[in-house]
Amino acid sequence: MKPELLQLCPFMPALEAALAERFTLHRWFEMVDGDGFLASHGAAIRGVVTGGHLGLPPELGALLPGLEIVAINGVGYDKVDLPTAKARGYRVTNTPDVLTEDVADLAIGLSISLLRQIVRGHDHVRTGQWPSGDLGLGRKVSRRRFGIFGLGRIGRAIAKRLEAFDCPISYASRTKLDVPYAFHASPLELASHCDALIVAAA
Repeated sequence: MKPELLQLCPFMPALEAALAERFTLHRWFEMVDGDGFLASHGAAIRGVVTGGHLGLPPELGALLPGLEIVAINGVGYDKVDLPTAKARGYRVTNTPDVLTEDVADLAIGLSISLLRQIVRGHDHVRTGQWPSGDLGLGRKVSRRRFGIFGLGRIGRAIAKRLEAFDCPISYASRTKLDVPYAFHASPLELASHCDALIVAAA
């Protein structure tokens, strides 16, 4: 008999198909009578699969006495009551690296867009201002001093990309790390030593 899971939100079809092969899935987000389901099946639910944006609402978790695991398809635990999970003895997992590369790519893209005025230039042309008005010069990205507040997985991925632009990199975090970047003890100190600041901390 397959273990019973409560699925709190939709996922990509391939992921849902993989879960359905191994578990009996109950799609909470499609239920009309959630209270009735919990009354009849709540004790049988051994796991909850959810998204990082949703986590596990405390009032729902309290009605799942047989809960053994909360699996978060995303990064972070901030939507799950961890003290309650510890007290009741169920595990909480996430997918910490699933978005690291994408977020780092986006941070670099936004930095280039801001410094080179890409969005502003786009609007300048689309609104018909380019024949009569000068947009002005953007700022150079290469060799610009970048500061990163928070040098975890995402912060390090951002720093790695900035190295390709020959950018001097400095950072601030809770502790000094074994990395080839200048360390600053506070965000304010970091900001005073860089031209562009990227916040990569939750």
